[in-house]
Amino acid sequence: MKILKANAGSLTNFEVLDFLRSRGAKIDPMGCLGVVAQSECKVYEYLLKTPACNQTRESIYEFVKRSEGFRLADADKLNVINWRPSSAADAYAMIEECGRRFNRNELGETCDEDKRVQEFLDMVKEVKKMLKHIIMHMPVALKDKKKRYPIQRWQ
Repeated sequence: MKILKANAGSLTNFEVLDFLRSRGAKIDPMGCLGVVAQSECKVYEYLLKTPACNQTRESIYEFVKRSEGFRLADADKLNVINWRPSSAADAYAMIEECGRRFNRNELGETCDEDKRVQEFLDMVKEVKKMLKHIIMHMPVALKDKKKRYPIQRWQ
């Protein structure tokens, strides 16, 4: 493997999981002998326990598009994509200066910070529900498709 560009940016857990799948990583360590390193299998196994295992590129793009009004930094978007907060405490822990960012709406008007955090969490839940709906109604042939795509940036 050759490094083309060092420090080109951060990857989401979904992108790492997708890359490991494309290289042939499996949960069974005996199943991936010779294909990928054992450490890659361990990372793959760990990522299957995170929200990344249920994500799609479309759900990530939808989240990034819908989160523009919340003035999140790229690092904050990355944290939310990777860990999908479900409570206000999670959001405050993940988003740097959450109170300062969420005390104004898209128009720059002052608003209730707690309501704004709840709007954000509702948006995260909507994107998650949308993802479940897409997966449930996806034809079986597409769910089982082995073709993988190269990693693309989410921004």
